[in-house]
Amino acid sequence: MSLRVALIGAGAMGGAIGERIVATGHRLTVFDLDQAKVDVLVAKGAQAAPSAADAAAQSDFVILSLNAAKIVRLAVFGEKGVAAGAARGTLIIDMSSIDPTSTRALAEEASAAGLRWVDSPLSGGAPKALTGELTLMAGGDANDVADAYQVLKYLCANYTHMGPSGAGQTTKLINQVLCGLTFLAVAEATQLALDAGVDAAKIPQALKGGRADSAILQEYMPRFVTRDYRRTGRIDNMVKDLAGAQDLARQTNTAMPLTAICAEVHRMLTAAGLGGEDQAALMEFFKGPKKEIVE
Repeated sequence: MSLRVALIGAGAMGGAIGERIVATGHRLTVFDLDQAKVDVLVAKGAQAAPSAADAAAQSDFVILSLNAAKIVRLAVFGEKGVAAGAARGTLIIDMSSIDPTSTRALAEEASAAGLRWVDSPLSGGAPKALTGELTLMAGGDANDVADAYQVLKYLCANYTHMGPSGAGQTTKLINQVLCGLTFLAVAEATQLALDAGVDAAKIPQALKGGRADSAILQEYMPRFVTRDYRRTGRIDNMVKDLAGAQDLARQTNTAMPLTAICAEVHRMLTAAGLGGEDQAALMEFFKGPKKEIVE
């Protein structure tokens, strides 16, 4: 059955989500402030909308893929936002990564407007979205989470209802702590291998299946070795997510010393102008004055 889906936000992640929805045979209506991003999806079979309200008016599901809570609020409740066009009972699926407190407030406001809200942030990035293999963690009413799966099943290989509104975003923050620390650990280990004269390119195969193995080790150590900085994510987005985890840690009085170190390394690289680069650019932190980047 073909579903009617609106997509608000067609950046790197949203664009991949939209491409997958179209590829699996569904009707996609897309809105983004950057028309060039909309045009990319239109060329693949999507329809353009002049506003978020117009996109929502033509759809039963509205997917949000945006960068910050304030942008999500504007997209939904601002002038010509989703709430201005969506029919009563429309299900909003927020796949952005924002803080749990803002998510709960947005869900309550949506409910007051007769709309339903599921927070379903993701792990796996654009490559996994394109193949329908994302990991999704959902928060919200159980019936709404089940309904959201009607469209999300085309995007994911793993979908877990974590609890009420905000639980998905809380789980995403935990995911980002684990990812951020692992990225940094693999980058540091790569530099040690290079400095010690070990063939670092062989390490992922050598450690495959052992306790040190991980998806990040397998994907990123080869990229760290060759300084392959092709973008599949952004360092400054990790800064945002780690800051969110630190805010949550303050609220829960949770000690997170390793996360603090990891966050500061990411902030240092952002301050050095590398915030827009992929996590692979973490190697710049370990480069040192005498080492050269392999182009």
